[in-house]
Amino acid sequence: MKRLLISACLLGSRCKYDGGHNALPPEKLAKLRERYRLVPVCPETASGLPAPREPSERVPGRVLGRDGADVTAEFEKGGETALALAERFGCRLALLKERSPSCGSGTVYDGSFSRTLVPGDGVAAEKLRAAGLRLYGESEVNKILK
Repeated sequence: MKRLLISACLLGSRCKYDGGHNALPPEKLAKLRERYRLVPVCPETASGLPAPREPSERVPGRVLGRDGADVTAEFEKGGETALALAERFGCRLALLKERSPSCGSGTVYDGSFSRTLVPGDGVAAEKLRAAGLRLYGESEVNKILK
């Protein structure tokens, strides 16, 4: 069975910045579990950041909390953890939380905390893409269920 690296929040883990989750609908989760061995990861909590925590956004070369704290090192550590898990379990695909400063692929928030999206990847997504994983956001779940 193929393995799928997946953002833990999409499985219902309460690791989101506000202590919540972004769980996929139960029927989608059931289909994913039928087709893949799921390998959950939250790069942010894996780096030691708590849940809840201050929201963060990417700015060129860094990740900053809404309070101005530089959390780049934590996000880098979380990205390395996600990559290590993908390599350890032989994941070639990842289903990640869209727009996240860790997991967003293709677009992320611009660092102004105004919900403005810009082209780019989150820190973990960037590392996973560079390692050759194929990345999907949660809105693309049907693509990997075909």
